[in-house]
Amino acid sequence: MSTTRCADATSGLAVFDALAALPPAARALFDRAPDRDLFCGTAWYETVLGCGMAADAAPCFVVCGGAVALLPMQLQAGGRHLASLTTPYTCRYQPLCDPAADAAALTAAFTAFAVYCRAWPTVRLDALDTDAPWLPALLNAAASAGLAARQFAHFGNWHERVAGLDWARYLAARHGQLRETIRRRLARAAREGGRFELVTGGAALEPGIAAFETVYAQSWKPAEPFPRFNAALMRATAGQGLLRLGLYWCGDRPVAAQFWIVENGQATVLKLAHDETAKALSPGTVLTALMLQHLLDREQVGRIDFGRGDDPYKRLWAGERRQRIGVVLANPRHPRGLAFLGRHALGRVRQALAR
Repeated sequence: MSTTRCADATSGLAVFDALAALPPAARALFDRAPDRDLFCGTAWYETVLGCGMAADAAPCFVVCGGAVALLPMQLQAGGRHLASLTTPYTCRYQPLCDPAADAAALTAAFTAFAVYCRAWPTVRLDALDTDAPWLPALLNAAASAGLAARQFAHFGNWHERVAGLDWARYLAARHGQLRETIRRRLARAAREGGRFELVTGGAALEPGIAAFETVYAQSWKPAEPFPRFNAALMRATAGQGLLRLGLYWCGDRPVAAQFWIVENGQATVLKLAHDETAKALSPGTVLTALMLQHLLDREQVGRIDFGRGDDPYKRLWAGERRQRIGVVLANPRHPRGLAFLGRHALGRVRQALAR
């Protein structure tokens, strides 16, 4: 049975080990948080809890200031480490903050969180925006609580604003070699009877998921760390009307698959793969082109986003890059926290010498 792990009435901080255990005011933050998206919604965290947790990890929802801020966290290695409740699939992490809270209330909430973090040598937060409006307040609160914050580059994110563009104008802005490749491959696909299928839900959902997993198993991709996660998230996003599962078929055989979501005018690809035995057909390029043609001409999305990582192909399709960062909050009064700070300082010196 889910219970409150601890509570501090003086700071208004309480910690819960399950979504269902959260009080109504805290659960409401999932819908009220500013700049909210899939990655801070209940459907996302339900999928993470059900299909994306390591065996030695446990959820830890930290509610601060009554219900001014909620930070989804996880206890790792049997409780020896505290970290953000992020996964290899998380594109962005943020605390869920009450949009009506003033600066003083947010400062008090983050200070309570920072004091809570002092129980661990280090606390790691991943997949953060470099310009997140809440980040300075959190870092200031950490410093006030005696913690040392160290930032690191986590992953790159390629994206591009496409508001007002149709497929033809978007394609005209691509590199000439990519345009020619797309022209030739689409023409060949049309001659050879290649078929594009878009799955958003309904009766096509489960066959679509099966086709996705068939392609993934035949792709160059390594085995998934959480094999049930993608299918579970497709089901969850289909229920919200966000799923865009693109499939490219050669006859009765799926040879490319892409899992996109469309939300708040933005299309984000979460997973893509193609069958390596069909590589000569460039099925991944064909499917990307067909997906973007649909997203631009039919859905008029305002931004496309290629998710996590700096894979070389992404810069061909999206021209802007932003850095996602991580932050480690280290307790210098703890031997392991102090050791981390020493290793970090040594690493910075080595990087400077290398430059």
